[in-house]
Amino acid sequence: MKKLTILAWFVLMAIGLSAQIDSTQFMKQLCGLEGVYDVKPLETKKFNEKYVLKIEQQVDWSTSSKGTFGERIIVGIKGLDKPTVIVTEGYNASYGLNPSYEDELSNLFDANVVLCEYRYFAESTPVPTNWDYMTVDNSLADYHHVRQVLGQLFTGKWISTGISKGGQTTMFYRATYPDDVDVSVSYVAPLNRAIEDGRHEKFLEKEVGSKAERKAIKKAMQEFMKRKPRLMPMFTKFCKEKNYQFYIPEEDIYDYCVLEYPFALWQWGTPVSTIPALDASDKEWFDNLMQTADPDYFAYPNRYMPFDVQAVRELGYYGYSLKPIKKWTSLKNTKGYLKQIMLPDSLRHYDFDPTLHDRTVKFLKEEDPKHIFIYGEFDPWSASGVCTWLDCSDKQNMRVYVQPGGSHKARINTMPADMKKEIIDRLAEWLK
Repeated sequence: MKKLTILAWFVLMAIGLSAQIDSTQFMKQLCGLEGVYDVKPLETKKFNEKYVLKIEQQVDWSTSSKGTFGERIIVGIKGLDKPTVIVTEGYNASYGLNPSYEDELSNLFDANVVLCEYRYFAESTPVPTNWDYMTVDNSLADYHHVRQVLGQLFTGKWISTGISKGGQTTMFYRATYPDDVDVSVSYVAPLNRAIEDGRHEKFLEKEVGSKAERKAIKKAMQEFMKRKPRLMPMFTKFCKEKNYQFYIPEEDIYDYCVLEYPFALWQWGTPVSTIPALDASDKEWFDNLMQTADPDYFAYPNRYMPFDVQAVRELGYYGYSLKPIKKWTSLKNTKGYLKQIMLPDSLRHYDFDPTLHDRTVKFLKEEDPKHIFIYGEFDPWSASGVCTWLDCSDKQNMRVYVQPGGSHKARINTMPADMKKEIIDRLAEWLK
């Protein structure tokens, strides 16, 4: 009898799931929108209904002659008249397929979600793939088009948000289409002024953490280099087992992993106490380096190559200082490393254009949108964040919040209680 009861329960669950994914009125509305296609229901634990779909976008928004592609969009609905969060993702949006996915703002304000995959990533890649059209302005036009199409259904207020590169995109989107949304929240978003911005090296050398912590990291970098003759065979074996391939010699990649070590450690909030003792084994030191600065970051084929192209052209990036390891490295300098290590020869012809940076700075200084910026104090990306120069003292709306001791994982929910309350109260007032 017990087995029959359990079987009956599973049958009922299956029937319920089938009912959940049958065509609904909202799904019919989605399918009726111009340019929307391939609409599929998704399992969800957070929304009333959830779908993945494609929206037809132009490859080049300055002309229709270059053709179109489908941008993958994930939509979670709680109510058509509720606020809608448009997530200006900077990368692959596959994580949104998870039944447990819900954006922080959607959770805080009972809002719908429109998660947009960035062009040239995963299922949102034009075919053929012409990299000339992988520009920020084209991506912003994509988001503007999504807002126009889905705004026909979602009638409440709109919030744009994103994390890291997605946070940058939120910033650029607000500066370019200021009336598309009512509120914006950018998380841990840098605003770099060159391919190698120049502020991150100083931050890591003199500003982040305590003097003792910075000294410990410097000693660790030097220990990695001193042990290189013994660790290099482990490194070669590790890369072979992972099938990593590189554009430069493996010996130089090792040195770049050591240079990346302090940035990666602080970015993700790894405690300095995890650095092995000087008398620890070679394996302990090797494992620590791989756990903190895996050479996968420098390997190809690189799933982040679309970002690297944009970093070279418009977004900028960070540089490295050779000073801590100069005595042991064969690298003469690291200038231009991003093109050399991250891009194939066919994509190294692009040069950096500061126009995007300059116009965004101008907008944020002169205007006052309802925009909140979230940063982590010890996140190296904060060195080029608006938190370093944006003065909100004469602004009525814009605010910058920095989590004390925070990393790239800084969010509203990680803020100190008083700061968190202030942010939520401000957003709630804007969303009335």
